Amino acid sequence: MDWTALWLSLRLAAWTVAILLPVSIFMGRFLAYRDFRGKGLVEALVILPLVLPPTVLGFYLLVSFGRNSPIGQWWQSVFGSQLVFSFEGLVVASVIFNLPFAIQPAQRGFEAIAVEVREAARCCGMSPMASLWKIELPLAWPGVMTAMVLTFAHTLGEFGIVLMVGGSIPGETKTIAIAIYDRVQGFDNRGAAIMSATLVAISLFTITITYGLSARIGRRLS
Repeated sequence: MDWTALWLSLRLAAWTVAILLPVSIFMGRFLAYRDFRGKGLVEALVILPLVLPPTVLGFYLLVSFGRNSPIGQWWQSVFGSQLVFSFEGLVVASVIFNLPFAIQPAQRGFEAIAVEVREAARCCGMSPMASLWKIELPLAWPGVMTAMVLTFAHTLGEFGIVLMVGGSIPGETKTIAIAIYDRVQGFDNRGAAIMSATLVAISLFTITITYGLSARIGRRLS
């Protein structure tokens, strides 16, 4: 069992969820309530990582984050290290790749809130932020929670993006999915089976606990 790779995957998933949680709330709410010119294009861009092959998206991110790219040069000048083949590069790539998993369920959660509820909050003198925090977010929370569970579980098993942007550097970019691939390449099927079973158990445990909490919150709100 490669515990270092497992810990790296959990760190990557936690950072991705922490960054995408506020993004999913505000972007999901914005897309749910606002109609504007070009909204279809924005929604298409959000969902694009879902339909692109991970290696294709990974290739574009590799080129965009490279040492000779504007983004790569800016990162090098600010932080003194390159973005590709680093844990920070993996986090940025993972955030981009998981945008549809984080925003779409949250958007559906906000869309399910009746217009009358939001109008009643405004009539009571609530500010938009107070309405979001006290009224809308509790009602949309099952959708937001679903988004975060999908993001966490999907990040744990991600392979193509990690391989293209991060490579396989032990302790830095070698996640559990890459470690399983390496074990299979080395004909260590027993090691690959143990790590695969561990990954399945963690994902199943996370989804079960989160959906249980989501159902409990839903019953309390109803």
